[in-house]
Amino acid sequence: MRVAHVITRMIIGGAQENTLLNCLDLMHDFGDDVLLITGKEVGPEGDLLSQGRAGELPICKLDHLRRSIHPVHDIKGRAELRDAIRKFKPDVVHTHSAKGGILGRAVAWSEHVPAIIHSVHGAPFHQYQPTLTRTLYRTCERWAAKRCHHMVCVADAMTDLMVDAKVAPREMFTTIYSGMNVEPFLHASEHRDRVRKRFGLSDDAIVIGKIARLFHLKGHDDLISAAAQVVKQVPQVRFLLVGDGVLREPLNRRIESLGLSEHFVFSGLVPPDEVPSLIGAMDALVHTSYREGLARALPQALIAGRPVISYDVDGAREVAISGETGFLIPPGDIDQLAQSITKLSTDRDMRLQMGRAGQRRFTDQFRHQTMTRRIRELYERVLKGTPA
Repeated sequence: MRVAHVITRMIIGGAQENTLLNCLDLMHDFGDDVLLITGKEVGPEGDLLSQGRAGELPICKLDHLRRSIHPVHDIKGRAELRDAIRKFKPDVVHTHSAKGGILGRAVAWSEHVPAIIHSVHGAPFHQYQPTLTRTLYRTCERWAAKRCHHMVCVADAMTDLMVDAKVAPREMFTTIYSGMNVEPFLHASEHRDRVRKRFGLSDDAIVIGKIARLFHLKGHDDLISAAAQVVKQVPQVRFLLVGDGVLREPLNRRIESLGLSEHFVFSGLVPPDEVPSLIGAMDALVHTSYREGLARALPQALIAGRPVISYDVDGAREVAISGETGFLIPPGDIDQLAQSITKLSTDRDMRLQMGRAGQRRFTDQFRHQTMTRRIRELYERVLKGTPA
């Protein structure tokens, strides 16, 4: 079949990696003709396509498909998208992200594309937005939902959120977990000594990692507050922050003001293929984001055999299972966050047991081949007009 994927921008991020793997699998495993349609805009997260991972995947970059709302660019971007879809003549248009999702569905619907699918990697509306903004995004999503045949959510929690917001009825949604190349994570521990040496982490250090942009609502401040409690009981603990962003300097200043500089290491921005080795240097992973569909870092750490500590937001509870694969705690509960980190830092057997449980449970579930097979089955059902 002919499949066009539409996504606003190909930054280094979970939704983008998911989309790229899906495109490549459709080409290599199923022999489909695939076109990736995206904007040229990138950000401080980095450009995923510049790393050459797309291989021979045909890519159409649109000048006016941009993340922020802009009437002129949006009108021109819609026209560019219409021309690209008319030229490619897809059987399926699969959209991702807020802007790409709304414009992509609108254009594909007007062009009578036989199967229009939208992936919800994370809802564009959330409780931390101004009421007017949240209402606008919710209204746009309801409108766009009427212009596609089915939607894919990366977690059951995303389906619940969209249904509760009356975006679409439950039968419009299917949960398909975001896939990844699991093999490097299964071998992550092989890099442990090398990476620790690179960052000056001693053999006896207990390394708690966090993988996230240094950005608002990612919860780095909470982790720093918890760290101030943890280091009093576990002086050998170290926190490895993977990622970069606008908050790096403010976070650095706060760490210094609390006298925690020797306990924190910043990796800076790293390409996705370095993430497995960085997880291999960790003893556990913490995720303190206040909103996220299902952070890829959580299953990545578990597949690598590392337990996780996560705020109970969106899809996190589907992988962070308290007492089995780690700890799930209420968002913003600094004391419980500190206690959970302390427990894992002081109990090696617990870390190993929880890590192994996560690896056994989630490795096959998060293989990108599993994701693509299920997505393509969905395409076939929609094209045949059978219930998804």
